[in-house]
Amino acid sequence: MPKKDLEKNIPPFVAQRCDVEASDVSIIETSSLIALEFLKGNPSCIVNLQPFNKHRYINQALHVINDKLEVGGKLICCVETLGTRNLRLRDKYNWLFFSAIFVFEFCFHRVLSKLWGTKKLYFYLTKGQSRIISKAEALGRLVSSGFDIVSFDRHGRYMYIEAIKVGEPNEEVKPSYGPIFKMPRLGQHGKVIGVYKFRTMYPYSEFLHDYILKVNGYSESGKPKEDFRLTPWGKWMRKYWVDELPQLINVLKGEMRILGVRPVSFRYSQDIPKELKQLRFKHKPGCIPPYVAMNRKGSKEDVIAAEMEYLQLKEKHPYWTDVKLFFQAIFNILIRRKRSA
Repeated sequence: MPKKDLEKNIPPFVAQRCDVEASDVSIIETSSLIALEFLKGNPSCIVNLQPFNKHRYINQALHVINDKLEVGGKLICCVETLGTRNLRLRDKYNWLFFSAIFVFEFCFHRVLSKLWGTKKLYFYLTKGQSRIISKAEALGRLVSSGFDIVSFDRHGRYMYIEAIKVGEPNEEVKPSYGPIFKMPRLGQHGKVIGVYKFRTMYPYSEFLHDYILKVNGYSESGKPKEDFRLTPWGKWMRKYWVDELPQLINVLKGEMRILGVRPVSFRYSQDIPKELKQLRFKHKPGCIPPYVAMNRKGSKEDVIAAEMEYLQLKEKHPYWTDVKLFFQAIFNILIRRKRSA
């Protein structure tokens, strides 16, 4: 469709963030990789009005757009998010019919499209149309493709996103989809280990950690505040430590212990005091953290204080400290009903 025709239906979000009539602004509505490859000129801003849900190859399209823009160039795109889709369906159908649709779409669009054995069949049947994509996945795909999120807002059934190119696509970190996945974490001696967990976040959430901290900071529990990457069931799994059970694999591999300081990401390690970091790297990380065994609060400050106290005790009494605190942790979890932060 010609640019002049597309300009007639420009949403306010787009019009407020770029001059749609400028010669170096490309306005398109396509999911075709070939059409993206043949974009003319040297655009400073690319606006694609075709939602992610209709793209068969979302990442490839974002990589092509990344290649067309200089660093600092702008991309404005849109997606019908999982939350917006559910609101639309609730308004259209009664509760019973909506529940049936939700279960079917969850199994078909979100499970079959992610599993290794059914992924090809899913895309053969759907051609990549009407995909269900969470807000976290949409933003995470952009960040993984070399963009920085500037702003986003809902307009009608779509969420529009403004992003700028800050570099090349990240080819090193591979997104995870399955129910069990490995997180790169710092273990003993600062060595990177793959820590197993049940999935509690939407796909591509790993790319948004820095963004969430930059925008929202930490909560009182010491974890990112207002973290929309968490699934509804993920919150329950985290509260009762169900998501941590696969870490027994790490214990069997000799990478972790039952009790010890939690293995952390490189980003989080930068916020840990130097003295504590040095003590941490002398020991294997653990599944049950010290703040639980010592019945402390889950705030970042309390967690750090509990870790320091635990590691100092362990330096003096390495075996007795772990035995004593292990039984204290079991008592706190079962009797005092201590829950995850």
